[in-house]
Amino acid sequence: MNTSHASLFNRRQALWAASVLALAGAFAAGAQSGNSTAKTAIDVKRNDQPVNRGPLETGSFSNVVKRVAPSVVKITTSTKARRVAANPNQFPGFDNPAFRQFFGGSLPQIEQPPQSGLGSGVIISTDGYIATNNHVVQGADEMIVALDDGRELKAKVVGRDPQTDIAVIKVDATDLPAITFADSSKIEVGDRVLAIGNPFGIGETVTTGIVSAKGRRAGLGLDYEDFVQTDAAINPGNSGGALVDVEGRLIGINTAILSRSGGFQGVGLAVPANLVSQVADGLVKNGKVVRGYLGVGAQNLTPMLADSLGLKTQRGALVADVQPGSPAAKAGLKNGDVITAVNGEKIEDANRLTFSIGAVAPGTKLELNVIRDGKSEKVKVTVSERTANLARGDRKSQTEDPAELAQNHEGVLNGVAVDDIAPQMRNQLNLPARLKGAVITNVEPDSAAAKAGLRSGDVILEINKQPVKSAQDAVEISTKAEGKKTLVRVYSRGNTAFVVVDESKNDKGASE
Repeated sequence: MNTSHASLFNRRQALWAASVLALAGAFAAGAQSGNSTAKTAIDVKRNDQPVNRGPLETGSFSNVVKRVAPSVVKITTSTKARRVAANPNQFPGFDNPAFRQFFGGSLPQIEQPPQSGLGSGVIISTDGYIATNNHVVQGADEMIVALDDGRELKAKVVGRDPQTDIAVIKVDATDLPAITFADSSKIEVGDRVLAIGNPFGIGETVTTGIVSAKGRRAGLGLDYEDFVQTDAAINPGNSGGALVDVEGRLIGINTAILSRSGGFQGVGLAVPANLVSQVADGLVKNGKVVRGYLGVGAQNLTPMLADSLGLKTQRGALVADVQPGSPAAKAGLKNGDVITAVNGEKIEDANRLTFSIGAVAPGTKLELNVIRDGKSEKVKVTVSERTANLARGDRKSQTEDPAELAQNHEGVLNGVAVDDIAPQMRNQLNLPARLKGAVITNVEPDSAAAKAGLRSGDVILEINKQPVKSAQDAVEISTKAEGKKTLVRVYSRGNTAFVVVDESKNDKGASE
């Protein structure tokens, strides 16, 4: 084996499973899902009946638009000139300590000129509350809301929730034309919809299409993604506008598009109305969304992961990390557990776990159905309120030299070099103080480990469910491991996940 300061391991192939933090919880409404008696902070109009799915209409939508358009507003934002940290892309190589020291360890500040922006919003109460996107109003020093009747009113931010990209602002007015909320859980793929907003600042515009998909997690970096997908045209300026059904009821707040050109290409995303209502109610009550805390990092199951864990199905959320001292840890949840139900509600994947936990209030007792080592168990847990992020810091590294241990050993995970987590490396990679393992210092590009998604800077926490606390552990476990497939638990860029490295697909002659 070829080693410098670390051990080399064996080759495999598998897709890197996306980690989804399920540090999820309750919205500020504080009521369990389905509790219609709870008092809400905003008196919104609701109509929970499913949309009429009779024969297709051949006439015009003009009557619907006339009724709904006054509920959609244009939002103009402005920011004052200010000094801000420079974009790291403006300083290539800034991650080099020798370069960074010239700026005192931080990026230099630059003068940002005054800026303006345009977006849309939806009136959700007659007394002036307006829902929009967080990215529309974030950082704004002044907001002007233009109403359908020609009035322009100053608005103030009531609260913002970056985790769902929803914000609530308020204008000083009464008897406003508030929109009626539909029950977005009852929409179906194929239902016709209208998107109303102010694209490019040219004025209120209506487009039409259908619901293309539900429960879409688009990878926008939000903690709570459960988008309604539509092919109704959405363009810059539409953000924060209304997505309504053919009866004029709100089913979502238009938020983003997926595009390779930067323009609309048929894939628009809206935050569903039920989630908008929950978040808005919490923001009005508290100025923020109070969420519960379970304390697990979860990921979706892939066919290879399911096979490695001896599971017959890919349904469920695989627990990749349990935070010390969290409700999950106190309840006895373990890494490698697969959560299949919460209070009887089936959990299909990690995203559904996030939203299921989000439907209950902090302090709520839950019963989780868990598969552990092939056996079904029930775990009772009481969610708490999410607080500050875990502290990050330093910890002593091991003293053994893995290079010596790695000489003349093949083992598994060939093509991966590891080292102990030295204090300087912990700081450089911003690793939590509690984290123990073997940090990957190099991955050969053609190795199975690289194809599985392992990268330099990742920290190996377990190999085949055996804990790794140092590079020495990694070497010893890898040299004793058998078989062509290795289950590796890894900490990578703030997330913890399991990945299967498949050596068999990299064997010479395997395809012959």
